[in-house]
Amino acid sequence: MNMPSPDDAPIHLQGRILLADPSLRDGIFDRSVVLLADHSAEEGAFGLILNHPTGHNVGDFLKEDTFEPLKKIAVHMGGPVSQEQLTFSALWWSQQEGLKWHVRIPAEQAVRRSRQPGTLVRAFVGYSGWTAGQLESELRRNAWITTKPESSLLGQAHDRGLWAEILRSMSPYHQILAEAPEKPWAN
Repeated sequence: MNMPSPDDAPIHLQGRILLADPSLRDGIFDRSVVLLADHSAEEGAFGLILNHPTGHNVGDFLKEDTFEPLKKIAVHMGGPVSQEQLTFSALWWSQQEGLKWHVRIPAEQAVRRSRQPGTLVRAFVGYSGWTAGQLESELRRNAWITTKPESSLLGQAHDRGLWAEILRSMSPYHQILAEAPEKPWAN
């Protein structure tokens, strides 16, 4: 009977934060912080990049009065897939379960969620997706650093600085990664 190798061991990542390794400098994922909202070995993975604001607000796209409560929400680049769609997600912290979320919610539900204390509503164009086995392969090549989300995530700025901020909080090694220049060969 063959014993599974460490490379065959299942990886459970749903609800984790993926931080792009500094070596992953291929455009959209450069210094990305991804909330992995769904993951299974059989189906693949789905996530949203939390720290790539587009410079637009929801009000730039949805002009109807119905969406007035959402108009100042920043629109983030969620990933390279389906970038023509604007979607909303709600994030909140549960003392018992940690970070909770509803992704791809309709705008009307986003309006309701935006009125709930402690709930962070975000708008995204696109999402990040991996086919079955693809993310696991990338992890084995050290393209991503995984961590559990902390409650402070909801109060942090979801901009380019979030990547380094989370890394700094992880360990001295990760702090060195966070402080390294973006292009060390240019120094």
